[in-house]
Amino acid sequence: MPTLTTTITETVAINGQQRGSTNVLTIADIVDTLERTITCAHSQITTIAEFNSSNHAAESAIDRDNVKYIRVSNLSDSQEAVLGVISGSTNYQVRLTPGGSHILLGGADVATAEADADPSMASMTDDLVALEIKPVSSTNTQIELFVASI
Repeated sequence: MPTLTTTITETVAINGQQRGSTNVLTIADIVDTLERTITCAHSQITTIAEFNSSNHAAESAIDRDNVKYIRVSNLSDSQEAVLGVISGSTNYQVRLTPGGSHILLGGADVATAEADADPSMASMTDDLVALEIKPVSSTNTQIELFVASI
């Protein structure tokens, strides 16, 4: 079966000394991928992916139980966007700076919500429902989505 390999490398030279590291993640038995580039309209929220308990449970749904890797990348070199990660009963939002990415490793039991600033580090019980993007500026922003599933 095919294996997905992702590599993250940080390098920086400070006072003539190289710093950073390389981390490699491999995920075996990948059989499905989804890759798309989406132009997200400014001042609008664009749903870039929807997840369900199976891929036939809703139109265009991705089977969240089989998802092993999700990457959302901002392809703009100057515009920021906000990524909304929506689960069954909660959501969180992160800013995607130009060239930035957000990675999730799975679609089921990926989040939990709390209404305070003291994480209990509880079991993750909420499943992924959707990913949404809203550009920060008055310019359309291109977003890349990559999903790998078993």
